[in-house]
Amino acid sequence: MITILIPAAGASSRMAGTDKLMRRVDGVPLLARTVDRALATGARVIVTLPATDHPRAAALAGKDVTVVAVPDRDRGMSRSLVRGAAQADPALPLMILPADMPDLDSDDLRTLIAARTTAPVGAILRGSGADGTPGHPVLFPPSDLPGFARLEGDQGAREILARAASRLVMVPLPGTHALTDLDTADDWARWEAQHQEGAT
Repeated sequence: MITILIPAAGASSRMAGTDKLMRRVDGVPLLARTVDRALATGARVIVTLPATDHPRAAALAGKDVTVVAVPDRDRGMSRSLVRGAAQADPALPLMILPADMPDLDSDDLRTLIAARTTAPVGAILRGSGADGTPGHPVLFPPSDLPGFARLEGDQGAREILARAASRLVMVPLPGTHALTDLDTADDWARWEAQHQEGAT
């Protein structure tokens, strides 16, 4: 069907010494929660880590995922995408799913996957806010996978997206699911307050 790549080799440098991907959400580390939601789609899941024995690997114990080490992560997000995409099936679409977006759920991922049935051949499907604001995840057709090998720096797959602007198809997801990421302690505090309010 597709492959889902979850880049999780970043340093979490804006979190004042804590690892955002190991912070607990609904009782489990955020990384484990994201992986479980990806696995629920039935897709093959690849996760990049700084090293296979990194503490984040504990969040993946017992899960049917392919772990890819990124020893050169200091060269930017591109290294996760280069190394992760190299392990993907070149004949299948590849979804890039950030690990730090807690509002994305399995239904959102399925919505993006299902949009392939009506999208033009060769389209790149990008999750958006309900208002159309571009967000994540992004689903690339197999024809774009070779471009991942040429990525550099900390801009993710923006280079590929910029070259393929005419092929982009926005797929609206509920509310701000496609837009909410947690990079700083303040981001976490606001999201946790909203999350707790929503659970009451």
